[in-house]
Amino acid sequence: MVITTEALTRSFGTLVAVDGLDLELPAGGVVGLVGPNGSGKSTLIRMLLGLVAPSGGSATVLGRGIDDPTAYAAEVGALIEGPAFVPGLSARANLASLAALRGLPRSRVDEVLEVVGLAGRGNEPVRRFSLGMKQRLGIAAALLPDPALLILDEPTNGLDPAGIVEIRTLLRQLGSEGRTVVVSSHLMSEIETICTYVVVVRFGVLVFSGPMSELMRRATTSVAVAPEDASDRGALRDVLEGHGWSVSAEEPTLRVVAGEADAALINRQAAAAGITLSSLAVHRDSLEAVFLAMTGTDDGELADARGAALRGGVRREGVR
Repeated sequence: MVITTEALTRSFGTLVAVDGLDLELPAGGVVGLVGPNGSGKSTLIRMLLGLVAPSGGSATVLGRGIDDPTAYAAEVGALIEGPAFVPGLSARANLASLAALRGLPRSRVDEVLEVVGLAGRGNEPVRRFSLGMKQRLGIAAALLPDPALLILDEPTNGLDPAGIVEIRTLLRQLGSEGRTVVVSSHLMSEIETICTYVVVVRFGVLVFSGPMSELMRRATTSVAVAPEDASDRGALRDVLEGHGWSVSAEEPTLRVVAGEADAALINRQAAAAGITLSSLAVHRDSLEAVFLAMTGTDDGELADARGAALRGGVRREGVR
């Protein structure tokens, strides 16, 4: 396992950011770390990097305890929040300075610029770079030691759609090379697209950890149908419920809780009842829908849950 934690806890006064976390992350691929704002994702990352000491429990990174982060620092690259560079210096000069500080060969500079797609822009001052280019340069800096583990906190934060696609492509590439890439993000569409493994935390407590495919088995599949004649909606609903399906009305369609394989049968039952359908479409919940079902649908619901936990005598309050 590339990362393990056992009862890992971090408190800030009365606030519990990470609450008795037990976790095992396999090596290789892209791992998504997700949770509502204030769930302790960044606190967890900082503990793993040795930037914040745990209040209790233990953890290992690449087989070594986090009580001595120097033991694995050379094998870990990280981008925490926005990358900071000297604006007037070129991308190459910035990276060369960082390589010198870490005692790394200067040859790594051109290698990582090539990996992140900035080989042709290395001599330009960073002040001319777009936000997406700066993010790629930050990832290049994290790659300088050729790490086995790469940890990125919100790498697509603030990027436009084109920049998000650039970073998405880069992360897929890095994960396919054998290294482990841990990505903290609130963009569920990105996590669903690039990650093979997912960790979900809520109020510092582990909600789910496992392959993306296992998590998506929790997704609900439904079939949306609409009769050609709107006056047939009631009759269509009666027919479908009469055959055992759960049906809800969502103008202008009816939503039937059913699998993809049931779509043809739904069409046949409607036709047998003399009802012509104008549309029939299968819908499967996205990762975002599954995530919200596990963690809460909005800030108000999350606030209510926090209040209930406090009233129950449990002081669990996430901090980012």
